[in-house]
Amino acid sequence: MQSDKLGRRSFLRNSSLLASSIVLARTAKAEMVQEPLFKISLAQWTINRELRSGEIDNLDFAKIAHDHGMQAVEYVNQFFMDKAKDMKYLAEMKQRAADLGVTNVLIMCDREGNIGDPDEKRRSQTIENHRKWIDAAKFLGCHSIRVNAGSSGTWDEQVKLAADGLARLTEVGAEQDISVLVENHGGLSSNADWLSEVIERVNHPHCGTLPDTGNFRIRDGETYDSYRGVEKLMPWAKGVSIKDRVWDDKGNNSEMDFERMLKIVVDAGFHGYCGIEYGGFAGLSQARKRLEQVRAALST
Repeated sequence: MQSDKLGRRSFLRNSSLLASSIVLARTAKAEMVQEPLFKISLAQWTINRELRSGEIDNLDFAKIAHDHGMQAVEYVNQFFMDKAKDMKYLAEMKQRAADLGVTNVLIMCDREGNIGDPDEKRRSQTIENHRKWIDAAKFLGCHSIRVNAGSSGTWDEQVKLAADGLARLTEVGAEQDISVLVENHGGLSSNADWLSEVIERVNHPHCGTLPDTGNFRIRDGETYDSYRGVEKLMPWAKGVSIKDRVWDDKGNNSEMDFERMLKIVVDAGFHGYCGIEYGGFAGLSQARKRLEQVRAALST
C-alpha cells in the first residue's frame, strides 16, 4: 500500500512537472513567434517638405507616426536645429512620444561639420558640435546619433581622417551609451568598401553603420550596387534606412526589390528598426503596409 502511494505521488509530481514544461515551452514558442523579424520606424526625412514648410511641426512628428500605425521615430536635427540644449523643448518632445507609446530611436545629424575634415581644428570642432546631439539623444531615450563621414583627399587619407574623427566622437558617445552611426550619404561614404574600411579601423562597439538602401550614389556617373552595398555594411548595422529606389554599379536607378533587400537585412542577423524614408506624407501608411507584407512573407 505504501509503495502504491509513493508511486502515485511520483506519478503526479512527474505529471505536474511535465505539464509545467509544456506550458513553458508553449509560452516560449509563442513569444518567439510574436517577435518580428525586424521593427518598423518612421524617419523624419520622409516628410521633410512638410516640416520645412511649417505645415507639420517637429513636436507633432510622434503623433504623425502613431496615427499612421508606427510606434517608433527617427529624428533629423535640421528640424529642431536650435533646440539641442533647450531642455524644456526636448522634454516636450519626449513626453509627447511617451504619451503615445512611441519609441525615440535616433537623431540624424547634419550641418555640424565634416567628421573627417583634413584640418585638425575643424575636425575637433565638428566633434564638439555633435556633443550636444549626443546629450539630446540620451535625454530623449535614443540609442544612437547618425553622422556623416565627410572628408577630402585620397582614399587612404580620407579613411584615416574619418576614422580619427569617428573614433574620438564615438568615445564621447560611449560615455553615455550612445552609439555613433555612419550612413552612406554621398562621396566616398556611399562606397561600401571605403566605409567598411573606416568602421573596421575605428573598431568600437559603439561605432556602427546605418545602411541606406537608396544612397549609393557616390557622385555623378559613379554608383555602388545597393544590394551589395547593404550586405557589405550590415555587420555593423544598428539601423537600416529604407527607400524604394536602388542603384546598380553603372549609374542606373530602379525600383527596389523589397523582399530581396530585406532578406539581406534579416540574413545578417539584424532584427532592429528599419526606418521608412520614402512615400511622403501621403504614402506613409502604404509604405508601412509594404514593409509589413514583406516581413510576413519572409517569416513564412
